[in-house]
Amino acid sequence: MDLETQRMVAANEANWDARAPIHAGSEFYAQPARYWFADYEWNDLGDLNRRDVLHLQCHLGTETIAFAQAGAAEVVGLDLSARSVQEARRIAAKAGADVSYVHANVYDAVEALGGQRFDVVYTGKGALCYLPDLRAWVDVVRQLLKPGGTLYIVEFHPLLNALGPTPPPDGSQEFLLRNDYLEGRGPIARDSDRTYTGHEVPGKTESYEWMHGLGELVTALVAGGLRIESLRESEVLPWPRFDAMVQTPDGWFRLPDDYPRIPLLFALKATSRPRAD
Repeated sequence: MDLETQRMVAANEANWDARAPIHAGSEFYAQPARYWFADYEWNDLGDLNRRDVLHLQCHLGTETIAFAQAGAAEVVGLDLSARSVQEARRIAAKAGADVSYVHANVYDAVEALGGQRFDVVYTGKGALCYLPDLRAWVDVVRQLLKPGGTLYIVEFHPLLNALGPTPPPDGSQEFLLRNDYLEGRGPIARDSDRTYTGHEVPGKTESYEWMHGLGELVTALVAGGLRIESLRESEVLPWPRFDAMVQTPDGWFRLPDDYPRIPLLFALKATSRPRAD
């Protein structure tokens, strides 16, 4: 990682340190841990009993706690932000969940976890856009998985990211492409004093995101020795990104029937296989 990329990652770390206490006290994160999972996630993951689970880029550990509640043998969350890890530990203790949290850059996860391997590595819902190098990340994941282990990514669809973070200034609900769908033109710089929970963020407001198309992700996984088992595209989100969205019976949100059906989330399951290093 070159010096400029290190600077941008450090800016992201400071930004998430500033957001963490605000998010921890927000209504946005007051939902039960299982709220943040679509039903198909549990179907894809299967029985977690006696399986070790690692949640990469876990932020406050909202999903991490659910793995412990689902009966996983050992559950570990890892995040770049020290303040996020601090809040995650507090939240897990309050919930009585047996979860360990580690503060580390995801690219340093193998060393930070002492070479430990896991049956399941889970990540997503706003994680991949903070990865400057997908190929290097895949190599880290491969080293974190036991032979035959599962990588499960549930992430905001690149199309949703391309539609931009906010509606157009005229207040309309038209879908306008405002960002790249595909990778290749470097990071997107952001500087906002508000976070997605609707609260003001004091101090460190600068952050950087890298776009990754589905083709880039799938190619990186296959090149890294992982086998793709399934790829879902879903029209629901755990929060109403657009004002017109309607709530589903499960409490998530989708666009009304008279809107185009477009993917808002994707879920990718891959498994590790032996590979000569």
